Amino acid sequence: MVVKTTYPILGYPTVHLTNGGVQVIIRPMVPEDRNDLLDFFQRIPAEDRFYLKEDVTDPRVIERWAETVDYNRTLPLLAIMDKKIVADATLHRSRAGARRHVGEIRIVVDPEYRNAGIGRGLLHKIAELAMDKGINKLMFEVIADTEEAARRTAIIQGFYPAAVLRDHVQDMDGRPHDLIIMEMMVTETLPGPLDIY
Repeated sequence: MVVKTTYPILGYPTVHLTNGGVQVIIRPMVPEDRNDLLDFFQRIPAEDRFYLKEDVTDPRVIERWAETVDYNRTLPLLAIMDKKIVADATLHRSRAGARRHVGEIRIVVDPEYRNAGIGRGLLHKIAELAMDKGINKLMFEVIADTEEAARRTAIIQGFYPAAVLRDHVQDMDGRPHDLIIMEMMVTETLPGPLDIY
């Protein structure tokens, strides 16, 4: 018997084509993804994980995410190829207060699948979902000299550098790096897939 998962967001799962024409399934994370998500994050190099806001190799962190998933506060999308998670994107938002119109994006792509347009596809899908949820400003952070590809992708999508925080982060060896805050106003005129892929 085949069990079909119903996802809490209309229009998902959806298919995205990589730069090479390979199909990637994009869908919301569900609690049953906990083990596969942990496997995904364990494939991310330690130097990349170092900049993330939580220890994503700790099973308790992933378990907490799975058990407390709230799509109105944090909307996680997964990119899946060959039944394996190859990327994770999240839209974080505050539902009340002065920042309720702002969403923060975080995207992580498995190194084996980088430069294939998967991050761009997820960024575009997150921007569409933000617009549907009434968010009119998106932001995300990039490390100035280590995440250049992410910065370029964001600019293609319509983001601009809003601030540079000098020597704001340190790498694993204690060397300082600038943190760039990228922003985009979400409008009805998001670049279409053919414009960004």
